Amino acid sequence: MKQLILMRHGKSSWDYDVSDKDRPLLERGIKDAHKVANTFKLHAPQINFAFSSPANRALHTSMIFTRTLNFDMTNFRVNEQLYDFSGGSVQNFVEQLDNGLDIVAIFGHNYAFTSLANTWGDQYIENVPTAGLVHITFNVDDWSKIATGTTKQTVFPKHLK
Repeated sequence: MKQLILMRHGKSSWDYDVSDKDRPLLERGIKDAHKVANTFKLHAPQINFAFSSPANRALHTSMIFTRTLNFDMTNFRVNEQLYDFSGGSVQNFVEQLDNGLDIVAIFGHNYAFTSLANTWGDQYIENVPTAGLVHITFNVDDWSKIATGTTKQTVFPKHLK
């Protein structure tokens, strides 16, 4: 069985004259990422590998999450394919994952994550919010064969306040 944890980056700032990739998290984004990570940690499976978009806001979110879970950072990589907003590049990335990995976390962006959560999961989600997490399980042993899975849990900041 394969498991995928999709986590959208925390709330970011538009207040700086920087490129989209360089936009930082707001204080709220940092706090929300901590809340979601701490809640997920209560029942977290042992993640084999984690990948992040190279965007500052996604990378910062991934660092908060992985540190909260005491994750082994030798099993972490940044991947350019995850800097995707439509979902096509993320889907290709996931379908090409090493089949030796069973539980993978990826950190990225909307609209991609809402689209994929609805494509792969069995619960309709109108919008994966900033710092929102969706955990989906698939009853297959090959990432290239994932289709509709089971939305095991969602952890959204607004439900933790």
